[in-house]
Amino acid sequence: MPNYFSYFVFGMCITLSSSMTAKEDTYGPRTFAVDNKWTAIVAAYAPEIKAINQAFSQLAEAKIEQTLTYKGVTYQLGTYKDEPVVIFTTGVSVPNAAMTMQMALDYFPIERVVMMGIAGAVNPIFQPGDISVPERWYFHDESVYVNPKADALDEYLMPDYYEQALDAFLARRKQDPHSPAYENFGLIHPDEMSVIKQGWDTPRQMPYFSATHELIELSKKAYKVVGPIKMPSGHEITVKVGGNGVTGSVFLDNADYRLWLKKVFDAQVTEMESAAVAQVCFVNDVDWVVIRSVSDLAGGQHGKNKEDVFDGIASGTGTKLLLGLLDEIVKIEKMPQN
Repeated sequence: MPNYFSYFVFGMCITLSSSMTAKEDTYGPRTFAVDNKWTAIVAAYAPEIKAINQAFSQLAEAKIEQTLTYKGVTYQLGTYKDEPVVIFTTGVSVPNAAMTMQMALDYFPIERVVMMGIAGAVNPIFQPGDISVPERWYFHDESVYVNPKADALDEYLMPDYYEQALDAFLARRKQDPHSPAYENFGLIHPDEMSVIKQGWDTPRQMPYFSATHELIELSKKAYKVVGPIKMPSGHEITVKVGGNGVTGSVFLDNADYRLWLKKVFDAQVTEMESAAVAQVCFVNDVDWVVIRSVSDLAGGQHGKNKEDVFDGIASGTGTKLLLGLLDEIVKIEKMPQN
């Protein structure tokens, strides 16, 4: 008598195996069969993207050819001097920036990311309109909040895991001068982002993310070519390529915390998105750089913060360097390939 049960199980295994093979082909990261991948031009919110769009509208060689909206995010597809670009806003703050940046990399064949926006100045050399292009970006508010000791209010009850991690952080600083010079700001004790990516067995602590060296060098070249960038008043701004930027889900307007950011991170500027964009690009092996134009002094000013007065002006100065950088990228793209 035939063993129908065995036939049934065998048939189910074949069906399940075929189904699993199909699903394995369907799931996972999308790949794009595109020879000339795109440059993503990214900003965080309205005044920044307005400055970019206005600049594009005034250039004959900059064109927006299609506008798409996915999950509420608008993507403008076009060309800059015949090189493909996609322009979009991330939304303000870390979660929005991480989400929309990953979405863009999933939806479009992006080769590099150039982000432009405003920031608060931490380095006292900066005034509104000045530009910083940091080489490294840090999360300044990845941290541990702890209670003070009952018998010593200037000492704190640290979790064991954090004491061990801090020892490792400080030991690493002896080999890596770019690691933060960690110390607390009252009850706030800085920590590091734990990151996982393809090829790593376990997450690793990342004190910072480094911008793509080639794009940093092209930013320097762009500034030399663009020449002096001026405010509407005619005042020539300061442009600094290099150093550190810090990101957190905080609109910073406190002089003491600003000083702490300079001491611990040697920060040039502070804002709310760039390190998140940097982390997503790092995990996806996508080139990136961030241009930040100063809109305010992050609490270092006398009186009320004037970010709302300078955000549009600062976006305008940042866009001038952005266009210069795009020009340098186009030159690289059009060079003959060996």
